[in-house]
Amino acid sequence: MIKKTSAKKKIPASVTKDTSWGGVAEWYDKHLEKGTDTYHDKVVHPNLLRMLGDVKGKQILDLGCGQGIFSRLLADASANVVGVDLGKELIAIAEKKNAEYAFKIHYFHGASDDLYMVKDETKDIVVCVLALQNIEKLQGTVTEVVRTLKKGGKFFVVLNHPSFRNPRNTHWGYDEHEKVQYRRVDEYLSESKIKIDMTPGAIKDKKFTVSFHRPLQVYVKAFGKHGLAVTRLEEWESHRASQNGPRKDAEDKARKEIPLFLCLEMIKL
Repeated sequence: MIKKTSAKKKIPASVTKDTSWGGVAEWYDKHLEKGTDTYHDKVVHPNLLRMLGDVKGKQILDLGCGQGIFSRLLADASANVVGVDLGKELIAIAEKKNAEYAFKIHYFHGASDDLYMVKDETKDIVVCVLALQNIEKLQGTVTEVVRTLKKGGKFFVVLNHPSFRNPRNTHWGYDEHEKVQYRRVDEYLSESKIKIDMTPGAIKDKKFTVSFHRPLQVYVKAFGKHGLAVTRLEEWESHRASQNGPRKDAEDKARKEIPLFLCLEMIKL
């Protein structure tokens, strides 16, 4: 169920400016909707839909829904969806695409730690697809997710794998002697806030977002603290392959050994 509210809550400008992806809304929409080889399309979305199983008639909250691409996939599978995102520009794009889903998807501009539009214990499932790593208030967000879930409801989180994709502190390397591609990992246990350049190479009209690195134990402790039990964990690798060249075999092998994404399924106890 959705709470009936007489007015939209105003989100502090400092919060929106710092962590919202609204500033890159047009780029993000184009990347997801017109890209033919994205990780979302080839890896994340099909694997998550498989894990979710039959969602027909389910009440689902898509937290950090962006421009609504996964919300629409859920609606296509006959789920009833509420999508929430901090980026008002992203929500505006989602609404424009919502004509044929008007009775199945309801979008809201809001913060993840204040889901004012959702009543207590009304959701069967909450999904958060590649968004929790960009949310600053982890504890508040998990508190709200648990509040909105029914007892026995499930929370699915997809992350850039925190063990191998810590911005600026992980990168690929190649050992010329052993002919091995490897992944270097630094500063894994230290939490950090990283400014991400979304327009590398551009001089004007620069766009930035923010990501938060947290070791896996920080997430699991937060989930357990608020009454969520991890019931399934999957790690997803890249679907891509290198072009022919002297490092192709090593690069392709490394892709299959070092996962890009982590998915956690949790249940509300």
